[in-house]
Amino acid sequence: MSDEGPRVQDLGRFRVPPGFRGRPAIVVALWEIVQATLFGCSPHPCFAWRRALLRLFGAKIGPGVLVRNSARITYPWKVEIGARAWIGDHAELYSLGPIRIGSDAVVSQRAYLCAATHDYRRVDFPQEARGVEIGAEAWIATDVFVGPGVKIGRGAVIGARSSVFADIPAYAIAMGSPAKVTGKRETIPNS
Repeated sequence: MSDEGPRVQDLGRFRVPPGFRGRPAIVVALWEIVQATLFGCSPHPCFAWRRALLRLFGAKIGPGVLVRNSARITYPWKVEIGARAWIGDHAELYSLGPIRIGSDAVVSQRAYLCAATHDYRRVDFPQEARGVEIGAEAWIATDVFVGPGVKIGRGAVIGARSSVFADIPAYAIAMGSPAKVTGKRETIPNS
């Protein structure tokens, strides 16, 4: 394949911006080892153990959070998960930017929260962190992709296999690719 002609992307010019990872390379490498062993090999019911490991690496984890052992979190120090939230099997929190998940929210199996992108308009293809927010009581169903910079409102439901590239309002039901609002979730008064 020829490299002649106009260039739109030269990965030889790509550089990780200073401080982008938020921790020194040795801490990043140590987390990768811990995630692959102590975190990833822990038995299913060891939720307190996984919460402790995440907190040890700087994540803000509320009480009663359930994170499955097959979930993957790129940089835990950029993650905040509210009380009693659930993170399902093989969920990916690609936390190059901040990811905030509210209390009682569910991020189901194989969901992908992507908190970064690249500027494809520049030949050096630089990374850009764009945080993702999942509101309290929201449900991100199985195999959903949530794109960089997206905010999912409180109590919203995102249907299985949807792709979300724009903010979704509170209590909305959305699905599709790209996700579109199709209904509203009924609220239940406090008793």
